[in-house]
Amino acid sequence: MIYKLTFSCEEGDPNFRRVFEADADATFLDLHNAILKSVDYPDDQMTSFYMCNDDWEKGQEVTLVEMDSNFEYDNMVMNDTRLSDLLEEQGQRLIYVFDPMFERYFFGSLKEIKAGSMNGVECVESKGKAPKQLKSDDSMAAINAKGGDDLDFGDEFRDELDLGDIDMEGFQDLSFEDGSMF
Repeated sequence: MIYKLTFSCEEGDPNFRRVFEADADATFLDLHNAILKSVDYPDDQMTSFYMCNDDWEKGQEVTLVEMDSNFEYDNMVMNDTRLSDLLEEQGQRLIYVFDPMFERYFFGSLKEIKAGSMNGVECVESKGKAPKQLKSDDSMAAINAKGGDDLDFGDEFRDELDLGDIDMEGFQDLSFEDGSMF
């Protein structure tokens, strides 16, 4: 079987769309690699796929590497999971998390299932410009440069925070030197 999958994104270029044809026996890793290649992103993020219901609520996760298991779902890894293991019917939805730090993703849909076979996954349509992979390269650089100290969280939080409101009772007895915390 050959699957036709379409991915779009709600941010950036409104014309952004990628369409892939994939052999049903291809893995989610094959699809992951095809997506990255089609949008020219490096393979340096902990991306995931999630199967979704009609309201885009996340279900089964397929991770890039093995993670601690969520008891609600089995732990599935991209390299070991075939598309046919989870994609069963036309119209089925999934998301691809490309920026895990800020939970940004492409919305995907299984548009068509047709007879035949092919090797792996191929991008057959590429429209529009993909959003930047990481939401805020400049913001992260600023955090790293400051070492996390003196971060500016904006006036709305500064006005609400009054260090005089913090009850320090009990904190003075905490010691990490004698190992009593663990």
